[in-house]
Amino acid sequence: MDNLITLMEGFAVAMQPMYLLYALGGVLVGTAVGVLPGIGPAMTVALLMPITYSLDPTAAIIVFAGIYYGGMYGGSTTSILLNTPGESASIVTALEGNRMAKAGRGAAALATAAIGSFIAGTVATVLLTFVAPSVARFAVQIGPVEYVALMVVAFLTVGALLGASVLRGLASLCLGLFIAFIGVDIMTGQQRYTFGNPFLADGIDVVLVAVGLFALGEALYVASRLRHGAVQIIPVTGGWTTWMRKEDWKRSWKPWLRGTFIGFPIGTMPAGGADVATFLSYAAEKKVAKGAARRQFGRGAIEGVAGPEAANNSAAAGVLVPLLTLGIPTTATAAMMLVAFQRYNIQPGPLLFEVEGALVWALIASLYVGNLMLLVLNLPLVGIWVKILQVPRPYLYAGILVFAALGAFSVNFTPVDVLLLLVVGVLGFLMRRYGYPIAPLVVGMILGPIFESQLRRSLAISQGDPLALVSTPIAAGIYVVLVIIFILSFWMKRRQRAMESEVLPPEPATEDAEDSQPVRP
Repeated sequence: MDNLITLMEGFAVAMQPMYLLYALGGVLVGTAVGVLPGIGPAMTVALLMPITYSLDPTAAIIVFAGIYYGGMYGGSTTSILLNTPGESASIVTALEGNRMAKAGRGAAALATAAIGSFIAGTVATVLLTFVAPSVARFAVQIGPVEYVALMVVAFLTVGALLGASVLRGLASLCLGLFIAFIGVDIMTGQQRYTFGNPFLADGIDVVLVAVGLFALGEALYVASRLRHGAVQIIPVTGGWTTWMRKEDWKRSWKPWLRGTFIGFPIGTMPAGGADVATFLSYAAEKKVAKGAARRQFGRGAIEGVAGPEAANNSAAAGVLVPLLTLGIPTTATAAMMLVAFQRYNIQPGPLLFEVEGALVWALIASLYVGNLMLLVLNLPLVGIWVKILQVPRPYLYAGILVFAALGAFSVNFTPVDVLLLLVVGVLGFLMRRYGYPIAPLVVGMILGPIFESQLRRSLAISQGDPLALVSTPIAAGIYVVLVIIFILSFWMKRRQRAMESEVLPPEPATEDAEDSQPVRP
């Protein structure tokens, strides 16, 4: 009952005209970047973060949450009509959705994706409403030792499980920790890793690194892989009210619900992620399908669009549970949202619901409102999003580079930051080029100072005894959960790889090669 009362108070804030405009702006931008291949929510949040400093915290967080949810919605459009997923979580949607489009049923694929996303997002937000406060109430009991255990869970799961290679993921994490420790030691006052450069004495701003990695580095990488020639978009015909037939509704509603309840728990797990949830949902739909519906898989089965899209958006809400209650980001976009919180001196974690309750419940209420806005934007206005796909790519990425440079300069208004942006951007490009995941670096940089502070506090309390780090029941339980997470995550990754080997061919040798399978982002 208390949750419902506080949620109503959150709606009273979120329904104010100004916050409704911010929510609308967020979902508009999020849908647009989801539609455009290669531009994800993480890049957009990084780009817009310096611009939103003038907003109050509630408005800024609502905008970023709208971008996050909108990006999940918009990815289905490019996957279905262009066969090019903007995010890895949209690969499965492209498998069946593009085949439906080629068969003249692209409208039905877009409709089941949009409606499934709305249902899954709404149900998952309801689960978030009741699950997150319960987790926060339990997490209030944790102290420095337990915080160290949580940071270890975050580092190992994100570093080892987010990338294709465990060693590369851990190397990326260590690089992030190194960058985090550049500057002045808060306990001794001594400079470290500054190499005698006075510009590094204050450390490297996490926003600068985020913009360099997600905006500049990603833009350089995507631009280097752009296909040549005109973009071939499958047209969508007919009014949106006629897109779903009675049979389509009958075949879609169960996958929507199954995808919702597959995606949410996987999203709450560190290193679970929406891409794992979509593949598991696709496998589940293929397994339960019978007769003619089963034979349609691989030829344009609507269940193969409805289930994974629901899982995708449900997982997005699930990711907010560890972010808000424990301060642990499990995706790149969640890491950027954590940076946004910290820019306003707000630390997500066990006390967030008590200290910043009004902001959190306004955020959750805005998710309900944003879901409804996204349904309206993605059904009647799909023609507008299709037009965005025709924007010349050189103009698009030139604009991203300009915004990245302006954002870096606006952090401290020094030209040195623009030079650092270039260095970090080239680093991001090389990491993407050679398969090193970006998210562990950002997570290491964000959580590194918190981990150091809590570790030193724990060792000071125990007078340097390292066994104290595993002496409390909660800490020991967290490490047991870590082992369980690794077992489940590796099992899910193996299932995902098995599904990929079944439905996805090897990547083409040349970037200009035409293929009927989705082009990986």
